[in-house]
Amino acid sequence: MNYKKLGNTDIKVSTICLGTMTWGEQNDKKEAFQQMDYALDQGINFFDTAELYSIPVKAETRGKTSQIIGEWFSKGKKREKVILADKVAGRSSFPWLRPNKEKSRLNKKQIEFAVNRSLNDLQTDYIDLYQVHWPDRPYDPFSGKLEYQHKVSNDFIEINETLYALNDIVKSGKVRHIGISNETPWGINQYLKHSNEKKLSKIVSIQNAYNLLNRSFEVGLSEIAIREDVGLLAYSPLASGYLSGKYRNGAIPKNSRIDLFSSYFPRYQTANGQKAIEEYWNLAKNHGLSINQMSIKFCEIQKFVKSVIIGATTLAQLKTNIDSVEINLNEEIINKIGEIQKKYPNPCP
Repeated sequence: MNYKKLGNTDIKVSTICLGTMTWGEQNDKKEAFQQMDYALDQGINFFDTAELYSIPVKAETRGKTSQIIGEWFSKGKKREKVILADKVAGRSSFPWLRPNKEKSRLNKKQIEFAVNRSLNDLQTDYIDLYQVHWPDRPYDPFSGKLEYQHKVSNDFIEINETLYALNDIVKSGKVRHIGISNETPWGINQYLKHSNEKKLSKIVSIQNAYNLLNRSFEVGLSEIAIREDVGLLAYSPLASGYLSGKYRNGAIPKNSRIDLFSSYFPRYQTANGQKAIEEYWNLAKNHGLSINQMSIKFCEIQKFVKSVIIGATTLAQLKTNIDSVEINLNEEIINKIGEIQKKYPNPCP
């Protein structure tokens, strides 16, 4: 396993992070325990969850993932072996997420409620990395579009207010470090600006989608990530499974994510996306690689990436994905990937 330092901290995280969002929905507790045990044995010390998980989000399964992790911590006494990342939900209208059906907002009261509930779910006294899952302001990071679409509104929690709340839970000892997710260059700069001016906790990471079909992070955000040491935790490196090749030629394997939740993951179903997948598939095949290992490794070796978040519903999938750390991408493969990107630039943003 490879390791990188997380921001300006003294923490070294594995460059493969164990994603957990299927636990409590597609995976039961026994399977989740097996995944955590295996990942730890392979040198993975970094797990990522969220207060909303499992996915797809719904009242019945909210917190199931974290509760499973908490039981694993309690049973195996392995909390100290894991760098644990959690996420607080941004602005939403989920009536079941907050007490009294209050809409979730990134203010002090709600952040304190969310972190206390997560600590209880996770059966731990602290969270290593606490991330804002998405912004409070009216901006849709899941729109599947590259361009920013501005909406005039005064009804949102300012970033400096959110940062003060996050700083308070760091000072309390409940959280060691903070990060953001699904953010823009403007957003990350606002967090950095306020933390510097007001001497508040600095964000140490940003968790955005990044894969061969969506390299939009490279435009604007990658330089900030490197220069400010706010590295990317790349989620969806396999583009919701499309870069595993299992959905090629219109195939939809039984009990796959697209089979179970077809309307929930439209991001990677574009026409040019399918054409790009075919070219990446052939590139990997011609070099004796699996497309999923090639896709994950490409993310891992980027200078602005600190860790790549992988998920799996079977141990076989997990093993294949983790084993990507052992492969090398030579200059010819990197150049070919660049050619495909130029032919189909960010087909699934």
